[in-house]
Amino acid sequence: MLPPNYKDGMLVPALIYGTEKLINDMDKGVFEQVTNVATLPGIVRAAFCMPDGHWGYGFPIGGVAAFDAEEGVISPGGIGFDINCGMRLVTTNLTVDEVEPRLDALVDRLYHQVPAGVGAKGFLKTTVKEFNQIVERGAAWCIERGFGWAEDLERTEHRGCLEGANHLDVSDKAVERGHNQVGTLGSGNHYLEIQVVREKNIFDKKAAEVMGVRTPGQVVIMFHCGSRGFGHQVATDYLMKFLRVMTSKYGIPIRDRELACAPLKSPEGTAYFSAMKCAVNMAFANRQLILHRIREVFSDVFGRSAEELGMHQVYDVCHNTAKIETHEVNGERRKLLVHRKGATRAFGPGMEDVPERYRDIGQPVIIGGSMETGSYLLVGQAGGAETFFSTCHGSGRVMSRGEAKRRFRGDQLLRDMRERGIHVRAVSMPGLAEEAGGAYKDIDEVVLATEIAGLTKRVAKFEPIGNVKG
Repeated sequence: MLPPNYKDGMLVPALIYGTEKLINDMDKGVFEQVTNVATLPGIVRAAFCMPDGHWGYGFPIGGVAAFDAEEGVISPGGIGFDINCGMRLVTTNLTVDEVEPRLDALVDRLYHQVPAGVGAKGFLKTTVKEFNQIVERGAAWCIERGFGWAEDLERTEHRGCLEGANHLDVSDKAVERGHNQVGTLGSGNHYLEIQVVREKNIFDKKAAEVMGVRTPGQVVIMFHCGSRGFGHQVATDYLMKFLRVMTSKYGIPIRDRELACAPLKSPEGTAYFSAMKCAVNMAFANRQLILHRIREVFSDVFGRSAEELGMHQVYDVCHNTAKIETHEVNGERRKLLVHRKGATRAFGPGMEDVPERYRDIGQPVIIGGSMETGSYLLVGQAGGAETFFSTCHGSGRVMSRGEAKRRFRGDQLLRDMRERGIHVRAVSMPGLAEEAGGAYKDIDEVVLATEIAGLTKRVAKFEPIGNVKG
């Protein structure tokens, strides 16, 4: 963690978590961006960046900042364009020996049943009226129509819905872009992965067992996606609105246009907060429909019901959100708007918003690595109070997508991964090259840094054996 490094206009310190190597390897943009965040009105305690941090739009990816709920601001650049991009983890009672003979069939079926790529459309054709219901009600809308199990809601952050979402605060263009994308994976770093846990990679057997990870060689499914074009349009719409009023109406200096913001309690801030919640809820519904399709595929391939296959959701966790939470600051409980951009909520043991089944061990935290290296299941720790119980969200990039495409070839990567036992279906070879393992930081070091800092604790690591890439 770096010591405070003040510059003109900073209201609080800027703090970066990481090992010496991770911090030294961070691009210079991270340091500039995190100090700019520290100048925003109403910010509390510090502007943070997690160990997976890298340059982003406005905030660094991996950025965390909390603002006083009465006097602070809300900033789309502190949330991201892919609002509620998040992770969902599902167990099975299958072993790798049972799955490997059918791995090609599983990956192929998943590739066809869960549409991926830019502009992909889902199997659920919703009317605008139905889509408006989805963005206000989230995952519950899906459960009521048979696309999932009641227990899925209990195991989803905020039970799959942020209250206060009003579709009237969303533009027609956003609805047009998003209403046919529910149940789709998207592109970029979004993926659907079949994974296996090895005995050496179970670090906390008690916590793992509570979450359904019980057997070495057990197969799980993890996927990563968000609010698709809908969330992107919501962010774009309000960035432009905020730029028009930020200085002229509210007197907030523009240090970086990408940090456009407005007071949370202003008409513009309130409308964006509502629209952002709509995108959050759309993403919850999106992942719920994808889980439904995954259960269908596994059931068809193995000739057993999803219940018989033990396909229980472990948890669904968000990044790219802003939420009203109560945290202790200087010995006082305060209501704050916590921005997590490429960062994950990680509530510790005993906290009220952790599902009762997990309350003794802490909130499950799902950290995606690259498609070559593996991913992690963690739990939140009490030490996370410093960062408003926030932690990293993934590996974090070490090179741009353009640089990755210059260094790696998708077709060669596909062959190399197959030789290592990782079966991949991808929408495009250039897109696959962008996601090469070499384009990302060392996931083991990133996760270990959060453990050393007391933010989270390792429970298990999963190795990829099958992957669908957008």
